[in-house]
Amino acid sequence: MTAERLFPMNAPLPLNVTPLWVQSLPATVQAGFPSPADDHAITRLDLMEQLIKHPQATFMLRVRGDSMKDAGIMDGSVVLVDKAIQPRNGHVVVACIDNEYLCKYFVQRAGRIRLKAANSTYPDITPKDGQTLEIWGVVVASILQHKC
Repeated sequence: MTAERLFPMNAPLPLNVTPLWVQSLPATVQAGFPSPADDHAITRLDLMEQLIKHPQATFMLRVRGDSMKDAGIMDGSVVLVDKAIQPRNGHVVVACIDNEYLCKYFVQRAGRIRLKAANSTYPDITPKDGQTLEIWGVVVASILQHKC
């Protein structure tokens, strides 16, 4: 199997839900000409509240490999995974096939599940008869820290 190892067998603990406050200047950013009204917009933004809907079912995992790079999930990214969300077609999920954890797109058609990479050099993964597949959770955010 051409799968990448996502995290060790020890399941991570749920996230601490302490607010993580950052200054938000402005609440949005223009890709064209800035609005003069935004010059004085200063708000506080709780990142935990923005990103995490189910704190007791949300985990952070570090991704290794480049199979999801075209989805913006790079090698070294940290993904927030929510186990309380029911996966649907097109969701990025963390799946476990025979104790191997993967981060892939979830595709289900005619009752069959396929895991699809966001990198054309990786083949789709369709569990074979006798393999165990568990959808561990849905990726709700990806964070990549840039070098400064």
